[in-house]
Amino acid sequence: MIKHALPFTREADFATWYQSVIAEADLAEESGVRGCMVIRPWGYGIWERIQRLLDDRIKATGHENCYFPLFIPLSYFEKEAEHVEGFAKEMAVVTHHRLVSDGKGGLMPDPSAKLEEPLVVRPTSETVIGTAFARWIQSWRDLPVLINQWANVVRWEMRTRMFLRTSEFLWQEGHTAHATAQEAREETLKMLEVYRSFAEDCLALHVVAGEKPENERFPGAVATYSIEAMMQDGKALQAGTSHFLGTNFATAQNIRFQNADGQLELANTTSWGVSTRMIGAVIMVHGDDDGLRVPPAIAPWQIVIVPMLRDQPEDEAIVSYCKELQADLARLTALREPIRALLDLKPAKAAAKRWGWVKKGAPVVIEVGGRDVAGGNVSVIRRDRLYRHDGKLDSHVVPRDAFLSEAAAMLEDIQGALHAQATTALRANIVPVDDWAAVEAHFAEAVRNPGWVDVRWSKPTGAALDAVVARLKALRLTIRNAPSGQSGDDSGPCVFTGDPAVERVLIGRSY
Repeated sequence: MIKHALPFTREADFATWYQSVIAEADLAEESGVRGCMVIRPWGYGIWERIQRLLDDRIKATGHENCYFPLFIPLSYFEKEAEHVEGFAKEMAVVTHHRLVSDGKGGLMPDPSAKLEEPLVVRPTSETVIGTAFARWIQSWRDLPVLINQWANVVRWEMRTRMFLRTSEFLWQEGHTAHATAQEAREETLKMLEVYRSFAEDCLALHVVAGEKPENERFPGAVATYSIEAMMQDGKALQAGTSHFLGTNFATAQNIRFQNADGQLELANTTSWGVSTRMIGAVIMVHGDDDGLRVPPAIAPWQIVIVPMLRDQPEDEAIVSYCKELQADLARLTALREPIRALLDLKPAKAAAKRWGWVKKGAPVVIEVGGRDVAGGNVSVIRRDRLYRHDGKLDSHVVPRDAFLSEAAAMLEDIQGALHAQATTALRANIVPVDDWAAVEAHFAEAVRNPGWVDVRWSKPTGAALDAVVARLKALRLTIRNAPSGQSGDDSGPCVFTGDPAVERVLIGRSY
């Protein structure tokens, strides 16, 4: 049997395994404030890679970055009743601006320092950005407005889990305003495609892009679209959303413009965002019983060189050899960027460093000892295939120059292999069913990894939709989305209402 690096396996306890990966890979830790985490350098390095690669794609579509305040006046939210209702239970509110002694050795809010108007700690920025749009937009010549911000937000979660659902998290949120509904809808779908291609190309995830049902829409939106990823336990994770807001927010915030004919019109707006939740998706899609496996595109260090030092005179030659290797790697390009190689000179045993990097998920680990230097070789470990068929660590010795010539292709192959594995897993765990009894049977029988079911859907509204939601809730299920570009058979009755179906939707349990 293989002795794995983590104390818990996915098979035995997926939730505990997930927390173990985060701890053993030094991704994040508890902060002392419930629902808030300290993101450690390796975890934040992954976020920085996500941020840089996605920021480039956002700017390539014509958007500009800006920044809005963390605190939003309560009156801004009061203009948009539906939006407020959707977030009211999650809002953190600032009511005082000074602390004083409580007379018992502690501190308390100063009663005389109560704010005239409470301030909401940003849960999302539609209201404050909409207020700015109302100032910025006067004429059709001012449109479209295409902005994005990288920020933190606070939503006071009751049940938290690192990276997946935290009270504070990091994200980007895009906000745009357009002259017509058609332009705004095109923007919404364009950014959905940016998210889909980014998840596939950079995170090596396989995701399903599509429209959310009415009951899952962003508060105040006309339509909400998402990318959905399947975790190794078969649950869904909403990895990004894009919202067509129509004129709902423009009406509340008076975002009007004079058209070419001199008439006043309401602008159509959109918003879209992804967050540090993407790191949770990477963990649960690519991780194994030895820790994290980071796709090379988002790995802070793609190749880690571990010198095998013994406090012997030959150590100097080994370090020199490793430094030259690191410099040669830095001159190479993989995945359209210079290779990121780290020489780990920390004072620890080589085996401990090797397994530390295995748990962190560095795509390639190179070990160099005295024999390697003498023979002009390196020992190579690929994180995506850690063991040989006999269960032993797959560390193979190759000539140094041969490794250099293959390094870029190896990283690209690892990126592709992780994506292929994610694609196979998702496709193998979506089952089409034709009636509600089959839905119930599927989730009753497949207890450990039920995956998703694909069903016909008539898009009910009102009381009929409420009844559907209640039936799903009883089984802890939700409709994930109606996949874009459907080619499946949607003719026949809806599994919920019996009415003629108009599309197919995916149903599953989720995080």
